[in-house]
Amino acid sequence: MLFMVIERYKQSDPVPVGERFRRQGRMLPDGLKYHASWMDVTGSRCFQLMETADPAQFNDWLAHWKDLVRFEIVPVLEASEFWAKHESI
Repeated sequence: MLFMVIERYKQSDPVPVGERFRRQGRMLPDGLKYHASWMDVTGSRCFQLMETADPAQFNDWLAHWKDLVRFEIVPVLEASEFWAKHESI
Protein backbone atom coordinates (compact mmCIF):
# COMPACT_ATOMS: atom_id res chain seq x y z
CA MET A 1 0.00 0.00 0.00
CA LEU A 2 1.18 3.52 -0.83
CA PHE A 3 1.21 6.39 1.66
CA MET A 4 1.79 10.11 1.28
CA VAL A 5 3.68 11.25 4.35
CA ILE A 6 3.37 14.95 5.04
CA GLU A 7 6.09 16.23 7.35
CA ARG A 8 5.67 19.58 9.03
CA TYR A 9 8.89 20.75 10.62
CA LYS A 10 8.61 22.05 14.14
CA GLN A 11 9.21 25.82 14.25
CA SER A 12 9.06 25.54 10.40
CA ASP A 13 12.79 24.79 10.56
CA PRO A 14 14.15 22.09 8.23
CA VAL A 15 17.79 22.53 9.34
CA PRO A 16 17.75 20.07 12.29
CA VAL A 17 16.03 17.46 10.11
CA GLY A 18 18.62 17.89 7.36
CA GLU A 19 21.48 17.61 9.85
CA ARG A 20 20.12 14.38 11.36
CA PHE A 21 19.43 12.95 7.91
CA ARG A 22 23.03 13.62 6.82
CA ARG A 23 24.37 11.98 10.01
CA GLN A 24 22.04 8.98 10.28
CA GLY A 25 20.20 8.59 7.00
CA ARG A 26 16.47 7.97 6.67
CA MET A 27 16.46 5.25 9.40
CA LEU A 28 13.71 3.18 7.77
CA PRO A 29 12.82 -0.19 9.30
CA ASP A 30 12.75 -3.27 7.08
CA GLY A 31 9.43 -3.39 5.29
CA LEU A 32 9.01 0.38 4.87
CA LYS A 33 10.08 1.55 1.41
CA TYR A 34 10.83 5.14 0.42
CA HIS A 35 9.94 6.10 -3.19
CA ALA A 36 10.41 9.87 -3.55
CA SER A 37 10.07 13.20 -1.77
CA TRP A 38 9.31 16.83 -2.52
CA MET A 39 9.77 19.99 -0.46
CA ASP A 40 7.41 22.94 -0.49
CA VAL A 41 9.02 26.15 -1.67
CA THR A 42 9.26 27.59 1.86
CA GLY A 43 11.11 24.54 3.21
CA SER A 44 8.63 24.07 6.04
CA ARG A 45 7.09 20.82 4.74
CA CYS A 46 8.19 17.67 2.98
CA PHE A 47 5.96 15.24 1.08
CA GLN A 48 7.22 11.66 0.87
CA LEU A 49 5.74 8.77 -1.06
CA MET A 50 6.32 5.56 0.87
CA GLU A 51 5.12 1.98 0.67
CA THR A 52 4.48 -0.82 3.16
CA ALA A 53 2.25 -3.85 3.52
CA ASP A 54 2.07 -3.18 7.27
CA PRO A 55 1.32 0.42 8.35
CA ALA A 56 2.61 -0.44 11.85
CA GLN A 57 6.08 -0.21 10.25
CA PHE A 58 5.72 3.57 10.45
CA ASN A 59 5.89 3.48 14.27
CA ASP A 60 9.62 2.69 14.43
CA TRP A 61 10.47 5.25 11.79
CA LEU A 62 8.37 8.02 13.38
CA ALA A 63 10.11 7.45 16.71
CA HIS A 64 13.41 8.64 15.15
CA TRP A 65 11.92 11.94 13.97
CA LYS A 66 8.97 12.91 16.18
CA ASP A 67 11.05 15.36 18.22
CA LEU A 68 11.63 17.43 15.05
CA VAL A 69 8.61 16.71 12.86
CA ARG A 70 4.81 16.47 13.04
CA PHE A 71 3.52 13.79 10.68
CA GLU A 72 0.37 13.20 8.69
CA ILE A 73 0.24 9.81 6.97
CA VAL A 74 -2.37 9.42 4.24
CA PRO A 75 -3.06 6.13 2.41
CA VAL A 76 -3.15 6.88 -1.33
CA LEU A 77 -3.86 5.12 -4.61
CA GLU A 78 -2.50 5.87 -8.04
CA ALA A 79 -5.25 7.70 -9.94
CA SER A 80 -5.62 4.87 -12.46
CA GLU A 81 -6.15 2.38 -9.62
CA PHE A 82 -8.74 4.63 -7.97
CA TRP A 83 -10.69 5.09 -11.20
CA ALA A 84 -10.58 1.37 -12.00
CA LYS A 85 -12.23 0.68 -8.63
CA HIS A 86 -14.80 3.46 -9.17
CA GLU A 87 -15.77 3.10 -12.82
CA SER A 88 -19.34 4.26 -12.16
CA ILE A 89 -18.24 7.71 -10.99
